[in-house]
Amino acid sequence: MSTEFQIDQMTLAEKLRVMEKIWEDLRARAEGVPMPQWHKDLLDQREKRIESGEAQFVDWENARKRITEQTS
Repeated sequence: MSTEFQIDQMTLAEKLRVMEKIWEDLRARAEGVPMPQWHKDLLDQREKRIESGEAQFVDWENARKRITEQTS
């Protein structure tokens, strides 16, 4: 299946919806994608910051709502 579209002609809301659909598809197939060591190191650092209280975790639904409000 081939889908052609012009990204530069899409609205910001349309681009975000497409990105969300792509992310959902990638997430469903994540186990087959190897993680580079630098990426694991970065995620480990971020997890430590969250555990220590230095950083906060925001769930995707709240983050998405905030992004949508800022771009609407």
